[in-house]
Amino acid sequence: MTKILTFGVYDYFHLGHLRLFKQCRKFADYLIVAVQDGEYILKYKPDSRIMYSTEERVEMIEALRTVDEVIVYDSVCSKTLEKIDFDILALGEDHQGSRFEEVEKWCNEHGKRVIRMKRTPGICSSMIKESL
Repeated sequence: MTKILTFGVYDYFHLGHLRLFKQCRKFADYLIVAVQDGEYILKYKPDSRIMYSTEERVEMIEALRTVDEVIVYDSVCSKTLEKIDFDILALGEDHQGSRFEEVEKWCNEHGKRVIRMKRTPGICSSMIKESL
């Protein structure tokens, strides 16, 4: 069985998130969705407007047929990845910068495949937050 992992906050859950999960399933038999811990977010971004608690976000994602497992994480880094059993890491095309370069390097060194997923045009959490 091939396992794919993707990360996100998923606070303002929308069609783009659902489509991401569906895209992931095209590459693997088992989808693991990692939901970022709300307390961790607020620790480093105290001005963040979080609508749902970590537990509520996990509950919403667990209810989706396309998702096999939901875990909670603090930060996307090699220490986090070491704790998860997966074969493929699905990153969004907007996941750029040194942190994601470190993650990709770790995956390459540990025999994990990294794929970049396309965003759904016209929708993102930032737009939803602004409209509220």
